[in-house]
Amino acid sequence: MTAPVLDDDLRAALDAFAARPRVLVASDYDGCVSPIVARPEDAVPNPRSMAALERCATAPGAFAALVSGRARADLRALSGASDALTLVGSHGAEFAEGFDSPITDGQRDLLNEIIDDFRSISARFPGTSVEVKPISTTLHVRNATPDDGAAALDLAETGPASWDGVHVTHGKAVIELAVIETSKGHALDRLRAAMGVDAVLYLGDDVTDEKAFAHLRPGDVGVKVGGGPTAARYRVADPDGVAAVLETIASLRVAAS
Repeated sequence: MTAPVLDDDLRAALDAFAARPRVLVASDYDGCVSPIVARPEDAVPNPRSMAALERCATAPGAFAALVSGRARADLRALSGASDALTLVGSHGAEFAEGFDSPITDGQRDLLNEIIDDFRSISARFPGTSVEVKPISTTLHVRNATPDDGAAALDLAETGPASWDGVHVTHGKAVIELAVIETSKGHALDRLRAAMGVDAVLYLGDDVTDEKAFAHLRPGDVGVKVGGGPTAARYRVADPDGVAAVLETIASLRVAAS
């Protein structure tokens, strides 16, 4: 397959970004480094993208990260990332050190109630499924009929999504409910400060990635993957476009070293 050709505006932005002294290259996982698949556990990464991220992570003055809605342990297992890559799970809330705030017994009880409710909903609608994470749970409806998927999501919205202490995240054919606040934007702020970088590149495809795009600053590069409204300035069509962006940055950084 012929590699996608990046448009001139995006290529110019990548050239300028790669020339900065210290940079962070970060991406969502599902829909970016890995294509969207019917079963979340089958999301195999594009080897070109992972190889490029690993090259970025070891290039002088460069850092690389995956920022995902998945539990951090699941993200590591699926991606096969080395220790050189920084992994942030649970929509920006879960770092190697754990969560910023300890999860209370009350929050754990609330999470268990949400899980029970989601499982009751899923049992009513074939093709739906429930994914349990450390501080959240997700109702997936991608494999349900359109009517069943819509009905399941509506029950989630009017049920546990409306409870006190529940933080709602909408995505593509999913609704996720967390018992602590999550934000990929805040995660990028934390990484930017910890790594002392001059600029951040972020690639994302979903609604949750808009929080990351909203935290980008002048000199940063935001790349939306796929269609739909976005705050990102640039866009690629699919995960093959993501691989092209990451390979371009990796080559530029290695060449400059």
